[in-house]
Amino acid sequence: MNTPLAARALYALSWILGRLPVRLAQALGDAMGWLWRQMDAREARIARRNLALIRPGESEVAREAQTRAILRTTGRQFLETLRFWTHPPEQNLRMLKVDDAARQTFTDAIAQGRGVIVSAPHYGNWELLNQWLADTTDLAILYRPPESAVGEAYLRLVRHSTRHEVSQVRAGGAGLRTLIRTLQSGGVVGILPDQQPGDVRDGVFAPFFGRPALTMTLLNRLANKTGAMVLHAWCERAADGRHFTLHIEPANDAVADADALIAATALNADIERIASRDPAQYQWTYKRFTMTPPGTVPPNPYRDLETH
Repeated sequence: MNTPLAARALYALSWILGRLPVRLAQALGDAMGWLWRQMDAREARIARRNLALIRPGESEVAREAQTRAILRTTGRQFLETLRFWTHPPEQNLRMLKVDDAARQTFTDAIAQGRGVIVSAPHYGNWELLNQWLADTTDLAILYRPPESAVGEAYLRLVRHSTRHEVSQVRAGGAGLRTLIRTLQSGGVVGILPDQQPGDVRDGVFAPFFGRPALTMTLLNRLANKTGAMVLHAWCERAADGRHFTLHIEPANDAVADADALIAATALNADIERIASRDPAQYQWTYKRFTMTPPGTVPPNPYRDLETH
């Protein structure tokens, strides 16, 4: 397969879908969520299982209502992201409200010269956050490459900036060294802190919504080694469904603790608080608890879902 050509074909399809009127795109996103639920699709099964894991005492009626809200929001987020990827950043950023306090928090952090780690949980629309960051400063973004070469080429094609340099850094040893150099020079690094590490050696099990979750130690190691300031940032969808609000706040100081478990526990507590603002805006269609501590039964709480 011609990887660049296939990636451009995907981009062309994204461009078409990204040109749908906002109201129509929202309706299509709602329809996607409804269809996932009716077909008991992978997204619906994972969302239901995650809710059962973190809220074991919740009634089936309440859980299904929350699943419905999650799937509807996930459908909308998918269409929104295609719009953001295929429209000029300056046009997308008109949909984002940035108050003076959030902007000042970010500006002050950069001015300290210690380097800044932007922790961006999977809440709201993180691709719009990427565009705001790229419109504001140079930065390096850590990412885990998709298994597909076409998928990686596509992501590199759609994640672009017109004002500042954005380095997309692959997770791994070389990537870690790049991030350290960036922070030591006073630069900005973006990390998705709630992705489950692919190897248990790259994380520790820390509480997340009452369950042990394999949590990355990378953010902790970077903050501890470089002295960089850690900020949590997210773009929260407004009630009208058409606009977003940027939130930026300092992370708990303990995320830089020399003890990896203390740091991961603090990190997860911060993310849990953010996700609880509006649970439907958090990425509950992701298998967050695949890795479990030794001796856990069942070892993978999603395993039976793969037989559907």
